[in-house]
Amino acid sequence: MIDDFKGKTAVLTGAGSGFGLECARIGARLGMNLVLADVQQDALDAAAAEMRAAGAPVLARRVDVSSAEQMEALAVATRSQFGAPHFVFNNAGVGAGGLVWENSIRDWEWVLGVNLWGVIHGVRLFTPMMLEAAGADPNYTGHIVNTASMAGLLTPPNMGIYNVSKHAVVSLTETLYQDLRLVTDQIGASVLCPYFVPTGISQSHRNRPADLADQKPTRSQLIGQAMSDKAVGSGKVTAAEVAQMVFDGMKADRFYIFSHPKALGNVSDRMNAIVAQQNPPDPFAARPEIGVGLKAALRSAGD
Repeated sequence: MIDDFKGKTAVLTGAGSGFGLECARIGARLGMNLVLADVQQDALDAAAAEMRAAGAPVLARRVDVSSAEQMEALAVATRSQFGAPHFVFNNAGVGAGGLVWENSIRDWEWVLGVNLWGVIHGVRLFTPMMLEAAGADPNYTGHIVNTASMAGLLTPPNMGIYNVSKHAVVSLTETLYQDLRLVTDQIGASVLCPYFVPTGISQSHRNRPADLADQKPTRSQLIGQAMSDKAVGSGKVTAAEVAQMVFDGMKADRFYIFSHPKALGNVSDRMNAIVAQQNPPDPFAARPEIGVGLKAALRSAGD
């Protein structure tokens, strides 16, 4: 729980766009020191320039969050310039679709590297730093927010590689919450589970590693990309609104942060099926036309 953000330090990955950028904007308005990390140099430069113009002290680093070495360097630089952070937003993420057996080893390595290992690195590097600060100062408060997805609580088809990464982030963050509760009352944790919000994640292929850039997508991956583009592009909740939910969640010490609470009906259906030992429910029960269209598109792929 953080009541007053002024003069506190925020570390934000994926800071060049989407939720990371919008949280940086809120942090700048609240008088925070900002550590901005992103893999896309031009977006990072633009974000850093904007925050500096707003008067925020900024440390900007181009970072591939899947790299232990680069994340370790970010942690060292953060401590050197600002000391222990108060708000750590492990937010960098990439999207990927397709039938699970069609994803290549490199597809799995890329998505899990960013979406899961990026969070793992953020937790393992910054939590000890924050605990040390809490031990030295009884007035220190901190909060870690990890970005998962509603796909971390559901299992929509044709996007298994993404689901796996986000389910892992939910599990990691729930465990982090429980672990922190064992050792301190000064540091909280939350998991952000957005649904379809226009953030740029559906265009993650812009930052695909060079050895994946020339990999021809499968039919199911193309279909998944088109559906993702449509769903994300039509989202009515903005990234700025979700970023405000993140700050409100930290102040309230709220663990689960949802952009679309109405989607929790689908989560309830899944959980009830598990408890009742039933087969997984139809993910398109509320929108059957989507399921019909996806099934027709996939089954015609081999025609």
